[in-house]
Amino acid sequence: MKIEEIKRHILSGGQIDEAQAISLANDPEKEKLYETAHQITRHFMGDKFDTCSIINAKSGNCGEDCKWCAQSCHHKARVNLYPLLPAEECVRHAAHNRKQGINRFSLVTSGKRLSDREIGQIADTVRRIKRECDIKCCASMGLLTRPQLRTLYESGVENYHCNIETAPSYFHELCSTHTIEQKMETIHAAREIGLRICSGGIIGMGETTEQRIEMAFFLRKEGVLSIPLNLLRPIQGTPLENTPALSEEEWLTTVALFRLINPTAYLRFAGGRASLSEATQRKSLYIGINAAIIGDLLTTIGSKAEEDKKLFSSEGYSLTENTNWEK
Repeated sequence: MKIEEIKRHILSGGQIDEAQAISLANDPEKEKLYETAHQITRHFMGDKFDTCSIINAKSGNCGEDCKWCAQSCHHKARVNLYPLLPAEECVRHAAHNRKQGINRFSLVTSGKRLSDREIGQIADTVRRIKRECDIKCCASMGLLTRPQLRTLYESGVENYHCNIETAPSYFHELCSTHTIEQKMETIHAAREIGLRICSGGIIGMGETTEQRIEMAFFLRKEGVLSIPLNLLRPIQGTPLENTPALSEEEWLTTVALFRLINPTAYLRFAGGRASLSEATQRKSLYIGINAAIIGDLLTTIGSKAEEDKKLFSSEGYSLTENTNWEK
């Protein structure tokens, strides 16, 4: 099936298979692929753009051995170490980001999971955030139990983030202390409780093109409609510190393929975006990126968030529409 036929097939509600995706990945006519992805993005998603911000609410001392992560105690990367932040600091960050027009605010913590006491503290923090401003609250806290997820949901958390990180066939090469299956148990439990799911991964950790495609299809099978796409930034002191950088064409091809495979998902700029040129960032937005993690620390004047919003708007996106996705 040629690219024009594939485009018509997707626009009419059809889906491509892995063999077709691999064929597209190997096709040298990349501009046709990019243009097709652009048209599919606008057909299914219009000009809506979703923004979110995060706070590292607990840092370091993680017992997991994920090869990409600076927060693992198994590695020698330099990282700030601190316990769960007090509610006051999280509330200030949430209110600051909402004033900049950012839609969502996520509390992110290190470690495999939090204790029940910590979950109780997070729930109190979320309730205080909701009283202070109307920002939507998200959480990214590892492999939580069903009761812990329910506590978060009842406190006002709307979205739960748990990256699958990479293709299931490659995950065991990058982490030995937990499994994709454990991640999926958490994701399924969160969805059943009523939380929306946000799940993606990191591109450029030594995986093959076929494994990137495998990851995109796995997320489609699981019905994930918010997919953060991180670009690996090798961190000194981690096992991936010498990983060669991905070419910008490989990145753009990945964005296009994720769009064709997941036509109704928010594909989210996440970590590593700053390593891309502005031209490649703009091309990514044209092809299919229609969401992003943005925002600044309270010690800055907020110019980076404003610059980001101008960038997204200049590529034809609206930042004011309802961007909730299905659970």
